[in-house]
Amino acid sequence: MRIASGGVQHETNTFASTPTTLADFVRDSDCGPELAGGDVIFARFRDTGTIHGGYIAGAESVGAKLLPLLCARAQPSGIVEQKSFDTMLDWFIGRLQALLPVDGVLLDLHGAMVTEQHEDAEGAFIEAVRHVVGGDVPMVVTLDLHANISPKMARLADVIIGFDTYPHVDMYERGVEAATLLAHIIRGEMKPTQAYRQLPLLTMPPMQCTLREPMQTLMQRVHQLEQEPGVITATVSMGFPFADIHDASVSVLVTTNDDQQLADQKADEIASWLWDLRDELQPDLTSIEEVMRFADEHVNDGLVIFADGSDNPGGGAPCDGTVALQAMIDANFEGGVVGVLFDPETAKQAHEAGVGKTIHVRLGGKTDDKHGAPVVGEAYVRALCDGTFTYHGPMMRGVVDHLGPTATLVIGGVEVVVASHRRQCLDAEMLRIAGIEPTHRRLLVVKSAVHFRADIGALATSIFDADTPGIHRPDFSLFEYRHLRRPIYPLDRKAACQTRINLVHE
Repeated sequence: MRIASGGVQHETNTFASTPTTLADFVRDSDCGPELAGGDVIFARFRDTGTIHGGYIAGAESVGAKLLPLLCARAQPSGIVEQKSFDTMLDWFIGRLQALLPVDGVLLDLHGAMVTEQHEDAEGAFIEAVRHVVGGDVPMVVTLDLHANISPKMARLADVIIGFDTYPHVDMYERGVEAATLLAHIIRGEMKPTQAYRQLPLLTMPPMQCTLREPMQTLMQRVHQLEQEPGVITATVSMGFPFADIHDASVSVLVTTNDDQQLADQKADEIASWLWDLRDELQPDLTSIEEVMRFADEHVNDGLVIFADGSDNPGGGAPCDGTVALQAMIDANFEGGVVGVLFDPETAKQAHEAGVGKTIHVRLGGKTDDKHGAPVVGEAYVRALCDGTFTYHGPMMRGVVDHLGPTATLVIGGVEVVVASHRRQCLDAEMLRIAGIEPTHRRLLVVKSAVHFRADIGALATSIFDADTPGIHRPDFSLFEYRHLRRPIYPLDRKAACQTRINLVHE
């Protein structure tokens, strides 16, 4: 049994000003200048908490030969340059054609990638693969929980399996599930029958978190539904609202074993649950001033986290916002940390000066004018490192990653971890390599909306969703949608409620 695997993963924030290039994919994928497949992918992902880690283990468990062709990813950012997307797709298709025939295909995609020509880049990718392998070769696609699943994607894939968790701590399990399910299909042991529902509903990241209500209980109900006779798998995709495209929204997929009526019934059931929760899925935000007062009033109660999701690089923001940092400096706040802030210029300056030196900085606020102005002043260089770390937390455990040359600076009473590569602060190891033990601090500002909760969140006694400006701010009133289909909730509350669930079949 020969199974080809691979894909391109990118979460595209169409409101971001920085385009995404092939160089970004090459840097962040760590698979060489031509994004090599084969042994390079086995070496990078085997025994890791990733989708391809799950593909590898799942294929081995069913006696299949996995043929990984390409696994490209870039940090979320602006629209992907078309020539870069076309190059990666051409590499994948060329490698696939060279090893035909295959018995099945596993595609490791995100579900919210936008290029200059494709609003639905994953749909274009799946279509190109389907053209090569034909309609009879089964294809299972894994997607992020934030996928904007289009009708085309649902139509062309035999099965779509999305992450069940946010933070995404089940990537390995979903990879194993996809590989084993594909083997069952290839052997004729089941006939997947899929139902797709697209809701007129947008939600913002903070309340999509499956560690919080109402998502925690919702996913428990979904898992119970998956145990019912005839149901193979069910996916709830909460969508990515920072992509101004036609199909941005919450969606549902249910796959049964050759029972379309059951699939339709269960998909409608989950869609109704989600629609009933629409008001509970809108977040409450807190200012940094309120959080500093809270930290002062609870000085002995443990770590307080201020989740600066508006500047979350995991959703395409620049990760160099300074609003919280400047407020902490202005308030002479002691015992605070900001991490990880992206500023390669300042990191280089600190490395050239050395530990123990004081440098004059113009820190952060360099990408655009939407996340605060640069912090100007004197900074003490407390620590330096090369930024290489291994994820120890439950998300991406075992994967080696790089912050680039990294510096820990002290400005007033505030420490700032400054990195040369833009990364979401989702693992405590990213702070510890820079000399910061978060449990020894009073207030931690993380450039993350939700993913930090998988590892760093467990160290905190209190967590607040930040009221800060930015292109990932969970506030629909700040964004002008031109391509999104309408009506949709909560942008068009009355009309969307009249529309209710949009049952899409194509």
